[in-house]
Amino acid sequence: MVSTDRFLAFAAMSLLVIVIPGPSVLFVIGRALAHGRRTAMATVLGNVIGSYALVVAVALGIGALVAQSLTVFLAVKLAGAAYLVFLGVQAFRHRKDMRASAMSAPAGPARGDLRTVGDGFIVGITNPKGVVFFAAVLPQFVDHSAGNLPAQMLLLGLVPIGIGLVTDTLWGLGAAAARTWFARSERRLSVVGGAGGCAMIGLGVTVAVTGRAD
Repeated sequence: MVSTDRFLAFAAMSLLVIVIPGPSVLFVIGRALAHGRRTAMATVLGNVIGSYALVVAVALGIGALVAQSLTVFLAVKLAGAAYLVFLGVQAFRHRKDMRASAMSAPAGPARGDLRTVGDGFIVGITNPKGVVFFAAVLPQFVDHSAGNLPAQMLLLGLVPIGIGLVTDTLWGLGAAAARTWFARSERRLSVVGGAGGCAMIGLGVTVAVTGRAD
């Protein structure tokens, strides 16, 4: 259905885009620092599900509307930014609450697995970088002569999702490992929890004020 040349070209393009840390990566790192490995992995799972939802939206033609309408794009971007700031504030406010639990179970989630997956999903599906990439780049690699364009997009979309799953997991595990070291000291753990919250707040503000290249 999709030629090998197009598949490899899209994989290369996806890798170039993904290796540059964006909102999703920074969010995973912030959650890992604030809450540990389990929360980071649940966040990664939600993130890739949300990202693939963008692929489905593009395959169904909805993604083009978001990319072309400045109003809709801004609404999606600001919604994601506001949610990031909210989660960052929550992590900062409760940075001291995790000290005792971290000593007995460093990887324990702060919000519950399903809620954490949901957090990652919201960030993934409202990620401006993902919206632009899937809406503007993905359609360029389909073969119109082969037909069945939605199926081609759904197949090609698995490439960046797979790459993102691997890289986000590595980022999350690395940040969680650093947190484990910090967990040996209650003071250091409180500091890194606050830092993770501040990172998410800063990320939300950055997403909100970043413009779009038209």
